[in-house]
Amino acid sequence: MAGPALKNHFSHQSIHDGYYTEGRDLTEVLVKLSREGREKECGIAAEALVEHWETRTIAHADSEEEGFYQEVMKDKPDLKEEVIKLIRDHDLLRMLVSDLKERIPHDGVTEEVIDRFKTILLLVDIHNQAEERVLFGMNNRGHLQELRENDEGSASGL
Repeated sequence: MAGPALKNHFSHQSIHDGYYTEGRDLTEVLVKLSREGREKECGIAAEALVEHWETRTIAHADSEEEGFYQEVMKDKPDLKEEVIKLIRDHDLLRMLVSDLKERIPHDGVTEEVIDRFKTILLLVDIHNQAEERVLFGMNNRGHLQELRENDEGSASGL
């Protein structure tokens, strides 16, 4: 059974906002360190970012899949196909994080690694928008669009 925070739109959105903002901020730190050529610090930031996506976002995805999504599909069978797409987003996130966990120790923080972290941000933003639309009937703009409008000069180039 899903907890009340997952079922309540505003609580759920707050969870999304929290892990997205933290991930964005850590990504910006990583990009800045990379631009400055600070390899040791880049490694530390990259490991922290992987841990962030695992402990915050993937843990959230796991709890959604174990309870909330199951309840939604049971209560609203017409949403099953959309929920399956949301689960696929989670799988893509897991694949990207797994790839990073293998890549970083061997290659260090490369442009490809940074691109994957930026891809995670984009995927999470698209997923969160879709989830709020499908599960809560909301149709709002995503974080990335708002961030582009409010913070044109971010370190990550988002």
